[in-house]
Amino acid sequence: MAHKQHPIGTGFTAASTADEVLEGIDLTGKNVIVTGGSSGLGLEATRALSKAGASITVGARNPDRAAGALTGIERVDIDQLDLLDPASIDTFVASYLDSGRPLHILVNNAGIGGGELVRDARSYESQFATNHLGHFQLTLGLAPALHAAHGARVVNVSSGGHQLSDIRWDDPHFTTGYDGMLAYGQSKTANVLFAVELDRRWAEKGIRGYAVHPGVVISTSLGRSLPEDQKRAMEAAMGLIDESGQPVIDPDREKKTPQQGASTTVFAATSPLLAEIGGVYLKDNDISPLADGPAAINFGTEEIITSDVMPHAIDPLSAQRLWELSEQLLKA
Repeated sequence: MAHKQHPIGTGFTAASTADEVLEGIDLTGKNVIVTGGSSGLGLEATRALSKAGASITVGARNPDRAAGALTGIERVDIDQLDLLDPASIDTFVASYLDSGRPLHILVNNAGIGGGELVRDARSYESQFATNHLGHFQLTLGLAPALHAAHGARVVNVSSGGHQLSDIRWDDPHFTTGYDGMLAYGQSKTANVLFAVELDRRWAEKGIRGYAVHPGVVISTSLGRSLPEDQKRAMEAAMGLIDESGQPVIDPDREKKTPQQGASTTVFAATSPLLAEIGGVYLKDNDISPLADGPAAINFGTEEIITSDVMPHAIDPLSAQRLWELSEQLLKA
């Protein structure tokens, strides 16, 4: 399979921060939407993009709580958005389109991971429904504003966790048995495939798609929806915290600060180095190489996830198939 997953030598590293990636980039007059932009990586991306001059709309399930977290960040609006609720997504989209503003950057950042099986009102598995399907509905709804920008980017925050599972075409909603980590992996594969197909469909209209692996950030680790004691046990087993409970920062081994973790997101959203490239998965502020074998996953203290992109996540036929399946699921 021919692919575009070849590093281009950007000059940035795993340790680069969002501010470093944005140095010299002026986003004055650019409109940005960041889902989940009031906590974790989303908050850091919002802060950095605002600092570079962008006007940002943050989609948040709890606008009042988000307002507190975003205090002091300039040019930020907050609108209610629950990605597990199709009606909430439609309301958010209508509000933005009614404003008449073009949309230059859409950061599909919000997500959930781990925990017990939860289903939405449609009986869809919640990680797939939130991490992928909600963002799919949001992006398609915002298409007129993206087109009006005459040059826009859609950035899906994925994860090296995509290596855990391809799309479960015969049972994406886990109607027979449930594994929370496989469900997370499937949703992260969907993020990548969505970016691949979006870029194929919309590049000629000036809209490019990207998927990014931010690394593993202690404040946004996979088990954040678990009870606190289980979450801390997972973080310790993965080598994310030391014996005193303090975060372990080691960017070359995927363990990053929020500022480092958000850097690849804002790189995908803004870098001129990607002006003629889209439909790719990025890590450490560059295009990821293609993984040369099965996922090397060890939840011990030495490694977390080998985060290079797996072939199943960039397969163009799978990307088209997922787009069509997603359209069907939205109509159901």
